[in-house]
Amino acid sequence: MAAIRTLIVDDEPLARRGLELRLRRYADVEIVGEAGNGREAFHAVSRLRPQLMFLDVQMPGVDGFELLRALPATQIPLTVFVTAYDQYALAAFAASALDYLLKPVDDARLDESIERARTRLAARKTEDHYERLLKVIATLPASARSTFEVVLADEADAPCGDKLTIKDGHRLLRIDVDSIRWIDAAGDYMCIHAGESTHVLRGTMQQLERRLDPRRFARVHRSSIVNLARVREMRPHLNGEYFLVLDSGHELKLSRSYREKVKLLT
Repeated sequence: MAAIRTLIVDDEPLARRGLELRLRRYADVEIVGEAGNGREAFHAVSRLRPQLMFLDVQMPGVDGFELLRALPATQIPLTVFVTAYDQYALAAFAASALDYLLKPVDDARLDESIERARTRLAARKTEDHYERLLKVIATLPASARSTFEVVLADEADAPCGDKLTIKDGHRLLRIDVDSIRWIDAAGDYMCIHAGESTHVLRGTMQQLERRLDPRRFARVHRSSIVNLARVREMRPHLNGEYFLVLDSGHELKLSRSYREKVKLLT
């Protein structure tokens, strides 16, 4: 497993040193930097691009919450708040924190935080891989797309019921609808993530959305449809957006334009 690039932010040198020593227990955690206040952390995040940040809440000047608000959304790493005061827990999770640790940090709770980070980062890598794959397919000339000429095989507007049928050359594949976790798209191609398999096929989100039961599947982004039964957690993000965490650990963004879908998850 690739090392998790980690930044420690705390205004107390002894606290930073103590956390650094504890993090050495994890072979896949690489401490790329430390910062003693919010301003230093802002520049460290920009320069070092950490994947994980352990962040003290109370710091002089720019505190932990102000730091997250100041960072560009694309640069915010997975964040574990570390503080001596438990009254900040609710605000920490409202700020989309990965976890919240009280000082002195318990080893078992630190283990949980690292495991959460591993799961989230693995899910993001998988999602990034499929996103790149879709973009590559979408730019291929028509003559080079034969490998991906998998299409929806049923009538375009007919509900698919418990099985979704796709045509792969001369074969008909029937996918159990309940096994579908989510669907993403780029251009005229889609990835259907079902069970342990991913099917890349030609078609549009609008076409597939008409086929699926709206009580079970919801459009949560212009390029994503999710199986509502597979959503295990919903975390607020910036600018009115949310992250949906699936039972597989994958994360999908619920964009502002689809916020009415929130009521389907309650």
